Amino acid sequence: MEEINDLVQERLKKLERLRESGIEPYGAPFAAEDKASDITSKFGGRSREELEAGKERCSVAGRIISFRDFGKTAFAHIQDASGRVQVYFSKEVIAGNQDIFRNLDIGDIVGVAGQLFRTKTNELTIHADGITLLCKSLRPLPEKWHGLKDIETRCRQRYVDLIVNPHVRELFIKRSRLVRAIRNYFDDRGFIEVETPMMHQIPGGAAARPFKTHHNALGLDLYLRIAPELYLKKLLVGGYERVYEINKNFRNEGISAKHNPEFTMLEFYISYEDYNYLMKFTEELIPHLCKEINGDLRVPFGEEGGEVIDFTPPWPRLTIADAMAREGVDPGVFRDVEKARQFALDNKIDVDKKTTHGKILDEIFKKKVETKLIQPTFITDYPVELSPLARRKKDNPELVERFELFIGGREVANAFSELNDPADQRGRFLEQVEARKQGDEEAGFMDEDFVRALEFGMPPAAGEGIGIDRIFMLLTNTSSIRDVILFPQLKPEQ
Repeated sequence: MEEINDLVQERLKKLERLRESGIEPYGAPFAAEDKASDITSKFGGRSREELEAGKERCSVAGRIISFRDFGKTAFAHIQDASGRVQVYFSKEVIAGNQDIFRNLDIGDIVGVAGQLFRTKTNELTIHADGITLLCKSLRPLPEKWHGLKDIETRCRQRYVDLIVNPHVRELFIKRSRLVRAIRNYFDDRGFIEVETPMMHQIPGGAAARPFKTHHNALGLDLYLRIAPELYLKKLLVGGYERVYEINKNFRNEGISAKHNPEFTMLEFYISYEDYNYLMKFTEELIPHLCKEINGDLRVPFGEEGGEVIDFTPPWPRLTIADAMAREGVDPGVFRDVEKARQFALDNKIDVDKKTTHGKILDEIFKKKVETKLIQPTFITDYPVELSPLARRKKDNPELVERFELFIGGREVANAFSELNDPADQRGRFLEQVEARKQGDEEAGFMDEDFVRALEFGMPPAAGEGIGIDRIFMLLTNTSSIRDVILFPQLKPEQ
């Protein structure tokens, strides 16, 4: 740390010397007409003789990431958003810009223009006419060979991570492409994209602990949304038949490799369809995205990429009871709460006397089944207790028409046939209220306005939520959610 402080002090002295020389170290705009990658793609195939004959000129702006000073001449690599290009400074240019070159550091942002040529080592290079200082960097970049590798430092100082790790920059460009591909897919199929409130008077649409805030002007406590579901279904009541939203959800839960307190969700609803339709829809959507991002339906998985996830449909469909039985869980556990509780205790799963049957089954599933579902698998037919907004199955009203999609040992999508019976919905809300009174902080609230909306009539419909962070992790074989969020939530620095 002391060494870093010394380097910063030295750069501050250079900053003052620049200003004393009449050079503004935080300069005006620069007319950069070219990008580094465009220069490479357009002129990379031309020989030394072709470049000399063509007298091709270009201008770029970017950050100096390497600098080799040979006394009278110098070479540098300048990096912009697209890549990097080499620049040569002759003795005439250095002599004419001595005040800049004497105070130049790696990390400074500059603009250059000049003619292209090839060096003796055949590297495509700009022969600079001059140099314009655009921004003086006061902190040194991480050491050249070791770079920025500490995961927490990389996440906390993402701006540095993006400078020194080109693969990270490419990763987030790929994420942008994923979101754009999702929008195109839904727009092409007649959906309309909507925006619904991020602050709710009543949190709903999922089982999760909300973040609480306060609106001063209204004198009202509000909650950051845990899901947009109830607002989106109100739009179905209003007559829209296909809607989707891509936006943030906020859940006051733990932080792990799979969880960040704020995360990006795709949520969509289709009138006059059910969860069976959504399984087929999802089998088409996700392989399409995989092809768009990776060009292949087979994606490496695991630390060494030794396993492969094959997104080729169709995907297996298992009821939650069958999936548990396949992993050696006694079928009686699914029917009897005391058997379920004892099984959980025997397997060191954290439950107590107040834990309901549905919650126990959910915990058993997470412990015994979830992490083993590597290939895309639909798990269906959940207990009503775990699905307060889903429609009951006609042949078994204790279960609902719901599926969760698991890939790579984690849940990436949740969907169901929507409950549109206002009386049944009111009863489910009341059960949630009672569970909350008993200490379940993830249980829902009564939402009278949503029940009123259902009383106007909502068509039969199916809805689904897909975690964009998690699906992107799978498509890029990334192990931690922190690595696919530009600025993940972290503990304060000491």
